[in-house]
Amino acid sequence: MPHVIVKLWPGETEQQKERLTERITEAIAEVLHYGGESVSVAFEEISAEDWAEKVYRPDIVNAPGKLYKQPGYKM
Repeated sequence: MPHVIVKLWPGETEQQKERLTERITEAIAEVLHYGGESVSVAFEEISAEDWAEKVYRPDIVNAPGKLYKQPGYKM
């Protein structure tokens, strides 16, 4: 605990996924005070053609209460 699922288009390298996993784990440890051994990270590749149906509508449009960062806005 916690478990993070990163949904993205196919094409990122294993090295990029490993670097992102390290950064996510470090951020969770720093902000939430969990040890890195408690964190798990998964990647789910979704094609651009399927993005609206499998990610945008169910995870963004239809789940506003769960969304902390909307697409189109910088933090």
